[in-house]
Amino acid sequence: MDVLTALVVGGIGFGRTAIGLVTRPYETYRRIVSYSRISELVFVGLFAGIYFAFASMVKGAAFRPFLFTRQFIVLYAAAAGGYGIAIGSLWLAGVVLRATFHLRALFLAWGYTLLPTVAWFLATSLLYVILPPPRTTSTLGIAFSILFLIFSATLFWWKMMLSYLTLRFVFKFDLSRIGMASMIVLPIMAAYSVLMYYWGIFKIPFL
Repeated sequence: MDVLTALVVGGIGFGRTAIGLVTRPYETYRRIVSYSRISELVFVGLFAGIYFAFASMVKGAAFRPFLFTRQFIVLYAAAAGGYGIAIGSLWLAGVVLRATFHLRALFLAWGYTLLPTVAWFLATSLLYVILPPPRTTSTLGIAFSILFLIFSATLFWWKMMLSYLTLRFVFKFDLSRIGMASMIVLPIMAAYSVLMYYWGIFKIPFL
């Protein structure tokens, strides 16, 4: 299979999987682990790249190509580093807890957990442009804030569910071992998040 064909197949698989993660996440994650192609991660990265390009333009007071490129590279590199650290910490948890797993499945399963993250960050940036702060304490302003909190809570729940399904299907962990794996992974990811905040790259963890 040549590169172009692999990308087309990966793009179709990505679209099918993204819809399935909303409508049938349990069955979709079982399919991701067993059958999905690694080329689908290209489109996860492209989706993230769309957000980083938009965020880079929003953060700039004026369009300056050099600063835009630098900001984009910093954001993308930091997110890619976070993805790599997450994969490494999950791999460590799998080894420590003596799980049998495939790295391909781990890369794909955790890659798809980034969809809720990118969706939230992209929606936040769009709202920043459409309804910039400060927002009023009027009835409409309060209603908007409530709707945004509901939207954020829904995406957070989606993110947690996909993270759980990653541990469940990639490593075949039961609930107790998922808890033990979380005790290994969470401190590492917390340290990464603090570092990103300290460097001023992500004020809210991009995980």
